[in-house]
Amino acid sequence: MAAASFTSRFKQSVTAGALRAYLAEFISTFFYVFAVVGSAMASRKLTSESATAAGPASLVLVAIANAFALSSTVFVAANVSGGHLNPAVTFGMAVGGHISVSTALFYWVSQMSASVMACLLLKVATVSQDVPIFTIASEMTGFGASMVEGVLSFGLVYSVYAGSDPRNGRSGPVVIGVMAGAMVLAAGPFSGGSMNPALAFGSAVVAGRFKNQAVYWVGPLIGAAVAGLVYDNVVFRDQASVPGETGV
Repeated sequence: MAAASFTSRFKQSVTAGALRAYLAEFISTFFYVFAVVGSAMASRKLTSESATAAGPASLVLVAIANAFALSSTVFVAANVSGGHLNPAVTFGMAVGGHISVSTALFYWVSQMSASVMACLLLKVATVSQDVPIFTIASEMTGFGASMVEGVLSFGLVYSVYAGSDPRNGRSGPVVIGVMAGAMVLAAGPFSGGSMNPALAFGSAVVAGRFKNQAVYWVGPLIGAAVAGLVYDNVVFRDQASVPGETGV
């Protein structure tokens, strides 16, 4: 029975509709990462800031780019894939039972490959500029940074759940983007404010530097899982499940 159930779920993950969802995730994640990483590179070029000493101007610019890019890319993918654009969001949906494990794995592949491609294009196109990677502040430990990223991801994924609730209207993508931008402003100088393992992974692959990469996986995945469980089983326990089969 277990084998038959797994086979059935896997078949559902390779249907034409599922393949369109993976393509939608790839396209939206590509443009989201391109905008976020590109905005950091553009800011440093215009303000003569180093890759390791970004100032207030870079922080604000990246936060704004994050908010605008996430809102728009979630919106364009929402009706096809749910607009996850983030392995942590996908993980939170899988833990909550809104997406199958096999489909979640395909989402991860789409998201991470899109991130690598976006960062690679930026590296090739700008020639002289290094692709910035996410780093933690010198006074922080890896554990502390993971906690910060976990809290940020909790807020983001909780917003994803709330934004996909039909009772809250159709402003979900805007709410998600605003939350992401606010989180970058709050934690950018400390943990980088990634909240997205694919975003951190893509820039690390192209830059060839993986120091503290676990921070951007452990914290966000735990925070996302807790957010999904809290939303479905605590805050809205007695109400209908909100996100659809594919999430947002």
